[in-house]
Amino acid sequence: MSENPVRRRAPGMSPEERRAMIIAAALPLVAEYGTAVTTSKIARAAGIGEATVFRVFADKDELLDACMIEAMRPDHAVTEIASIPLDQPLADRLTEAADALSAHLARMGAVAGALHSSGHRGGERAAGARPQPGSREASMELIGDAIADLFESDEATLRLPAAQVSKVFLGLLFARSAVLSTSQLVEVFLHGAIEEKEPA
Repeated sequence: MSENPVRRRAPGMSPEERRAMIIAAALPLVAEYGTAVTTSKIARAAGIGEATVFRVFADKDELLDACMIEAMRPDHAVTEIASIPLDQPLADRLTEAADALSAHLARMGAVAGALHSSGHRGGERAAGARPQPGSREASMELIGDAIADLFESDEATLRLPAAQVSKVFLGLLFARSAVLSTSQLVEVFLHGAIEEKEPA
């Protein structure tokens, strides 16, 4: 009887599924190590052989470009915002949305910062591979639409249409400084900077 254990084959994946799995495993490593991350480390994190990485990506630069593109996609944030229960108070809805967007921006910043500081500028492939729907304007539109949906049930109380209020909220969120917590930002957005005192 052979002492060598029989290695089971990984379940079959489509090329798109395998590509997405490798990118998902690579993202936190790229954010931590930048261009110093090795394909063998990425392969271990994905639970595959290193040769499999190169069956999906032509080289490490193509994988790094794909990670940058994935980090910039708004899909995860939009999905999280869309899952916020609409029966919650508006302040709670907006706080959850702001937290989801902050996490998206932090991930995007971590990956971009790590790649940039370690010398990766992204090649023409990154710019050419980025689909038009993934442009910054299209991403902001998707996020804006998801935020606008959170205002729908309160639209009768708004000073402006939900789409415009959504843009104001996003502008405030992106301009926020470290001195404001998420709940403070939502409070100022909904009620203004001046606290109304009860008449004596």
